[in-house]
Amino acid sequence: MATQIPKNYSVIGKRPVRHDGADKVTGKAQYGADLNLPGMLFGKVLRSPYAHARIKSIDLSAALANPDVKAIVTSSDLSPLPDKPAEVGEDLYANMKYVRDRILASDKVLFKGHPIAAIAARGLHEAEELLSLIKVEYEVLESVTDVESAMAENAPILHDTIRFASMAGDEVHGSNIASHDQYILGDIEEGFKKADLTIEREYRTKTVHQGYIEPQNGTASWRSDGHVTIWCSSQGHFGIRDQVSTVLGLPVSKVTIVPMEIGGGFGGKLPCYLEPLAALLSKKTGAPVKMFMTRSEVIEASGPTSGSFVRVKIGVTNDGKITAAQGYLAFEAGAFPGSPIGGATACMLSPYDIENLQLDGYDVVDNKPKTTAYRAPGAPIGALAVETVIDEIAEKLKIDPIDLRLLNAAKEGTRRSDGVVNGKIGMIELSEIVKNHDHYQTPLEEVEGKLRGRGIAFGYWRNNTGPAACVATVTPDGAVNLSEGSVDIGGSRTAISQQLAEVLSIPVEDVNPQVADTDSIGYTSVTGGSGVAFKSGWAAFEAAQEVKKEMLKRASLVWDAKEDEVEYTDGIAQHKSDPELKLTFKEIAAASNGTGGPIVGSAGVNPTGVGGSFAAMLVDVEVDEETGKTTILRCTPFTDVGKAIHPDYVEGQIQGGTAQGIGWALNEEYFMSDDGKVMNASLLDYRMPTSLDLPMIDPVVVEVFNPGHPFGVRGVGESPLVPPLAAMANALYHATGVRMRELPMSPTAVKKAIDNAKT
Repeated sequence: MATQIPKNYSVIGKRPVRHDGADKVTGKAQYGADLNLPGMLFGKVLRSPYAHARIKSIDLSAALANPDVKAIVTSSDLSPLPDKPAEVGEDLYANMKYVRDRILASDKVLFKGHPIAAIAARGLHEAEELLSLIKVEYEVLESVTDVESAMAENAPILHDTIRFASMAGDEVHGSNIASHDQYILGDIEEGFKKADLTIEREYRTKTVHQGYIEPQNGTASWRSDGHVTIWCSSQGHFGIRDQVSTVLGLPVSKVTIVPMEIGGGFGGKLPCYLEPLAALLSKKTGAPVKMFMTRSEVIEASGPTSGSFVRVKIGVTNDGKITAAQGYLAFEAGAFPGSPIGGATACMLSPYDIENLQLDGYDVVDNKPKTTAYRAPGAPIGALAVETVIDEIAEKLKIDPIDLRLLNAAKEGTRRSDGVVNGKIGMIELSEIVKNHDHYQTPLEEVEGKLRGRGIAFGYWRNNTGPAACVATVTPDGAVNLSEGSVDIGGSRTAISQQLAEVLSIPVEDVNPQVADTDSIGYTSVTGGSGVAFKSGWAAFEAAQEVKKEMLKRASLVWDAKEDEVEYTDGIAQHKSDPELKLTFKEIAAASNGTGGPIVGSAGVNPTGVGGSFAAMLVDVEVDEETGKTTILRCTPFTDVGKAIHPDYVEGQIQGGTAQGIGWALNEEYFMSDDGKVMNASLLDYRMPTSLDLPMIDPVVVEVFNPGHPFGVRGVGESPLVPPLAAMANALYHATGVRMRELPMSPTAVKKAIDNAKT
């Protein structure tokens, strides 16, 4: 790797107009549901009305007899799959047997909205009406929809095949506890013996959804030669390809996934849902089939993040040094195993240097839709517990909350709870910037009769990497067509183009980026975990090096010189001993056909050196004592991004993560009925924050160069969501004097807490 030392770059760090901007603001951008193909049919899914039931029979006779029904698929049309885990992205794994059963239920339905069958017809509404012809007989079973109840001894069991093995090796059959992970460093008992102050607290959070704008969709066309092409919205079309090929029993070479524009994901569009169903319906009908979810289906039947129960215990000396920390975390996985418990246990204590710790994480199934990733999966919940206890310790010891964090800050060489030893990280630098910021240095104005408070919290995400590929082709007029494999959610096409343009010293406007389909570019792992600018940017960097090497070769041919006699600087090839001999990038491109043909650079990488990212949030609030409503007065998030490739995108990512965290803290939750139905499955009832709820969010971009990347990149998409939950909880305490340890902290909950504190 030709590492670039930090410097004033010509392209990186600038704010060019994004390549996809014009199409998106003019409505020309093509999303999955925009696709229309000749002779296209529409598919709809029959979903379970029950949260937990045994399927006794499925009667298709009436539907098959109706000529308007073009095809039906059930679980019998899916390939039998091995009981074997596979990665689906963002450090999340899914058992492929469970993936199959999630796509179409076989013997049992495990959540309200669980797909049972899919039908194809000429029109969307027609398909929806024809679903009533499918008759399903159920044996309704008792359901369980929260993690603590699911862990109880008398809880209804979702999967008879789950065998929970304790750390002692004792095996329990018929448990809802799918797994137990444990991290241990040092001697936890000795660590607590050294503590002068020990605080132990419990926390509970509810299920929340990512809230992306565009629902899941998929359009499939199955050719007569057995090859299927699928157009869809996802966070990783190679991951969708692999899941579809496995579920349908096809070689990956027989599946092509074409990525469309994506209207948000935040981790929720990593799994496949409709794609295999559309493919099978297309195979049976011989026609293309389009499918997409309604908003209610998205909330009821796609992957939210976990509800949780967390217990944290932290011991400190009187001068504030943490001697020991212990955590117990139980996360809902939903209907099938695989919650983000790993991200929570790995990240919750990572801002701090703690010699003695123990973390126990439990993955628990219950009768809700299967959870999936949500920006820094699991980490916000862990940070909620740790950062509110840290705040409480600072208050009891009368230590400035940032000074307490600086005293215990993780640094290069600190071993994290997951066993990894930190490289160069930015916790100390970030903390110092927060402490010296105007927001922190300016006392919160007190107003007579108003409940006001300020909260601070920190968080960490380890960031991801993975395989990535780029191909750069120079056109005769000196532009560069750049093909890459990372789905673009937050402007990554431009950020990747900037890294290529920086190497070649050309304007980024001369780069034409596109996300290629799975047949046209090498395997690229998912867009998730804040890994795209790192891995695909690295691939672009290497591809640009190949282009630059070829440019030197072509210039040497023009001058009949040796290659080592030519140098490339600022987009110009120049003869070292004869400075009058110069050729610009465009001039070399124009002569390319006469000097050897097309100029192409390509790269496939799987880089290491990913750098973790720390974030903090400082927030001022005012609470209405009569209603419990929380008004945010000022909000300043801080994030170490390594190097901001495109500052506008970076700031937008920080603002977006902060807004989502505020919603999670104050309002968002699944309201579940006693029989397991989601009662607020619409955006009218699922209370996401709007512009009326939020002030201007003023992000502070911190740049602690990551030596593990050519341009110092760390990542930015995940860590901004980690601190807001705790920061809001701390701010509410300092406003009301009441510690709230259950989310959401809605007006009703806040009013109740204030009233209870008075009695």
